[in-house]
Formats: sequence, C-alpha cells, structure tokens
Amino acid sequence: MAVHAHPDDESSKGAATMARYSDEGVRVLVVTMTGGERGDILNPAMDLPEVHGRMAEIRRDEMAKAAEILGVEHHWLGFVDSGLPEGEPPPPLPDGCLGVVPLAEPVEALVRVVREFKPHVMTTYDENGGYPHPDHIRTHQASVAAYEAAGDYLLFPDAGEPWDVLKMYYNHGFVRKRMQLLQDEFAKHGEQGPFEKWLKHWDADHDVFEKRVTTRIECSKYFAQRDDALRAHATQIDPNGDFFRAPIEWQQRLWPTEEYELTRSRVPVSLPEIDLFAGIEADR
Repeated sequence: MAVHAHPDDESSKGAATMARYSDEGVRVLVVTMTGGERGDILNPAMDLPEVHGRMAEIRRDEMAKAAEILGVEHHWLGFVDSGLPEGEPPPPLPDGCLGVVPLAEPVEALVRVVREFKPHVMTTYDENGGYPHPDHIRTHQASVAAYEAAGDYLLFPDAGEPWDVLKMYYNHGFVRKRMQLLQDEFAKHGEQGPFEKWLKHWDADHDVFEKRVTTRIECSKYFAQRDDALRAHATQIDPNGDFFRAPIEWQQRLWPTEEYELTRSRVPVSLPEIDLFAGIEADR
C-alpha cells in the first residue's frame, strides 16, 4: 500500500517500484488522501478555460489513467486538498481541508483501508513530507499513526478486524548523487543539463536523503511506464519539461533503482535491502 497526498504523487515517487511488483503478481494499492482540487495547472498546454473550474473532475480522470498504466489498484480517501499557502507569514489553511481536520479523522479512514486491504508493506513520506507541503506532512502523520493503530483492537474498533502491517518505508526519490550523475552525462554529450539550478543550491555534504536510504529497488525496466503514468497527469506535468530531459537509457544505466528508508518493521531485517518484502515469508 502506497499512501500519497495528491493524484500525481504516486507517479513521481516510487512508481517504477509499484509497476515492478504489480508485474510480478503483487497486489498494489495506491491510497490518495485528497483530490488535488487546489492544485495549480503546471502544464501550459492545459491552462485552458475549459480546464479551470473542473480540476477535481479532471484530476480524478488523470489518476484513473495513471493507475491503469502502473497496473495498480486505487482508493480515494476523500479529504480536501489544502493547497500550498504562499506569503510571509503564510495565510491560514482553508477550513475543512486535510491540513486542519483533526488527525484522528484521516487516521481512522486509513485504518479502515489497511484492515480491508491487509498490506504487508506500506510506503509514505518522511516527517518533512518529502517537501513541506501541509498535505504531505499530514499524510506522513496519518500513515505512521495508522500503521501503529491498524493492529490494535482497542483502537477504532468499528473500522474492521485488526491487521498488523509488517514493514513501513519512506520514499526518498530526490537523491542529489543521481541528479549529479545525469547532469554530468549531459556534459559528456556536450549538452547543458537541466539540473544545474537544483545542484548549486544543494550541498553534496548535506544530502540527507542519500544518507537515510536503506533499501534500493531495481526497477529500471519500468521507467518508461513510470513516465507514461506521470504524463497521464496532464495538468500537473509538462511533457517538455526538465523531468523528461534525461533519456531513459541513461537513467537505466546510471541509476537503475528507486530509494526507500525502512522506518518500522515487525520482522527481522538485514540492511541494506533490495526488496521491500525482505524478511516477509507470507504470500504477497
């Protein structure tokens, strides 16, 4: 079970891993906390009058296409997108959005899904949300709490039979070393790479994501599938943008994995890992 804040997050964080496991016969469920209703239109080609005002509907359609491409099941948790507040200080979050509802509400909703789907593994964001969007941080908080609560029969007794998730991971998709390798490859081919603006503000000695990685999943065969799923979120990604500049062949050769941090486990583990299900003997 991969828990994400908005539609499109699943396609930019761990998508190739999910496609691989699905292809190998593992049931994979993406849970999306919000509908992404307050998301900006990030693809100029989709900045159209007929798109404005229909974001909720359009993003549902985009999510359905992405799930089909990745071969995963999907569940909407039904909370309202908080938006990304801008300003100094930032304005209050909108009433009723995920970022302000009592934490117990998304936790109980997520516990219901866990007890019904019965995952062996959960993935989500770290304590900073991967980046400090209020919905990402709330998704982290709810996911960790649901992991702990789902197996406790005293908690949320009306939310189904208790189920212990065996392992929990944080996604760590933005690793500086990977970006530097791709930038260097552009230079070798006499091209200006797209990542310079990121790298110059990212101290190599403080790549906290790289230092936290415990688990690397080889999934290069599924990079094209990942990119197709991301393109399905047409309002959110420019197909001509930087994300797609590096040829897949380079990525497969230079960095064929996706990275995770094992943060909780109820089974014995040996680190580093190359399989999210390492140590789990039950059928998956």
